[in-house]
Amino acid sequence: MSTSVTSAKTPPGGPPKRSVLDRVMNGIERAGNKLPHPVLLFLGLFLIIGTVSTVLAATDATVTVPGEDETLAVKGLFSGEGVRWLLENFIPNFTGFPSLGTVLLMMAAVGVAEKTGLLETAVRASIARAPRRLLPYLVAFVACQAHLMSDVAILVIPPLAALAFKNAGRNPIAGLIGGFACTCAGYAAGFSIGALDALYTGITHQAAAVVPSGESAPTHILINYFYTAAASCVLALIGGFLISRVLEPRLPQPDPDAEAQAAAEEASQAETEAEGEAGTDAAAAARPSVVVTARQRTGLLRSGLAVLLYAAVVVICWLLPGSPLRGEGGALVPSPVLDGIVPLLFVAFVLAGVVYGRTVGTLKRAEDAPRMMAESITGMSGYIVLILVISQVIGVFDWSNVGTLLAVNGANLLESAGLTGFTGLVLFVLLVCVLNLFVTSGSALWSLVAPVFVPAFLLLGMEPAVTQAAFRIGDSATQMITPLNPYVFLMLTILRRYEPGAQLGTVLSRLSVFVVPFLIAWLAVLGLFYGLDLPLGPGADIHR
Repeated sequence: MSTSVTSAKTPPGGPPKRSVLDRVMNGIERAGNKLPHPVLLFLGLFLIIGTVSTVLAATDATVTVPGEDETLAVKGLFSGEGVRWLLENFIPNFTGFPSLGTVLLMMAAVGVAEKTGLLETAVRASIARAPRRLLPYLVAFVACQAHLMSDVAILVIPPLAALAFKNAGRNPIAGLIGGFACTCAGYAAGFSIGALDALYTGITHQAAAVVPSGESAPTHILINYFYTAAASCVLALIGGFLISRVLEPRLPQPDPDAEAQAAAEEASQAETEAEGEAGTDAAAAARPSVVVTARQRTGLLRSGLAVLLYAAVVVICWLLPGSPLRGEGGALVPSPVLDGIVPLLFVAFVLAGVVYGRTVGTLKRAEDAPRMMAESITGMSGYIVLILVISQVIGVFDWSNVGTLLAVNGANLLESAGLTGFTGLVLFVLLVCVLNLFVTSGSALWSLVAPVFVPAFLLLGMEPAVTQAAFRIGDSATQMITPLNPYVFLMLTILRRYEPGAQLGTVLSRLSVFVVPFLIAWLAVLGLFYGLDLPLGPGADIHR
């Protein structure tokens, strides 16, 4: 999507004076547009690390990890040894990258649930008949579970929320803006597990291995599950309150003429669409319906029962004494169930999608399911190219010991400044919040900061799970207010259906009321877990 926005008609007195918010956001946009493509960004980082490692190796630089007797020498990439290592490990670095297979597997499974219409229908069913007073809170809760749907959630939830608000006699603009804000700011939260979790934990696993003590640290896909599930409940309450009590009372009433014209256009477009077609592009997202047919309700019920039965079988097999799904000594945690949670989830999503698709008719033949998987994976081609470069950067970080050197020095700097413990995590969150304004790709940003901060906090006595949890906060909180997020402009386009004179600053100013409360809520939940030393996920403690 282009990041240019068609402005409203210029008034006779000349162009309107831009507000301070407009000038600040335009400055962010100009600065962000100067950043290269993430692939080129990491290619440049690869060359920088290679050069730095070679220079340090020439000066005989060494590093000693606290608690380890061995002194590690920094090795130069642009040397005979480095070139041999790169040639021998270029492909293993890429194919062995932990998140690659996991993300592709999850995307294939979620693709079946998405393309059969299951996920969108589930969203519609959850908000279609909500009581008027509870509607903002339900929208916020559903939005905070939405990362399961990947970016499709941003295309589906906000316009559906707007329509639900309108049907309930409330301001649809509040549903649109609130739905988008909660989807973005709560994007890394939720009870659901998706490709995002797999992507994060794969990078975390590689980053933790930079120091020896991180090789045995838990980095499975559920290391943040308890935290994100708890956070989603708190964020839903705050999001619902902000939508109902802060945002909605300050909004203008929609323009009836604009709404009527948009409705006429939608009706005309709907006549040309095939019955049962479920698009997920921007045009389809702009004309949603909250109606759930009887067949769709039956499909939801059958798919839900199928997944519950499947989950019951897995849990029973896991709990049986002497079961092969138990860990060493009969332990439930860790166990093969946690280690193999991704293939278990794969089966669950495919099962749900197939049962739903067969019920409603969106999956007619057996070959439709693998076709849907293939289409979903095709959309990940850009991610695969990015991982090709990222895997080499992290590989060089690890092999050259530059990552270890940076981590040890970074940990010493934080410790000498008294910025250990939760204070250090808060500063890390604020840093990610700022970087997120310019690097909007979560995988790119986490790949950029994880190789330094995961091992640095490990050396300060904190598990990778807490560093990843802190990153999730910064990656979510400011995502909605950066002009580099193309979905901001989609929201502006949909908003103009109700408010033709809306500008970019209009959208950003309304979204900004969510940033600080959500950031504080995220941090408060993390502070509670940290203060009580609660596990962030199964077998994933905060302190070592």
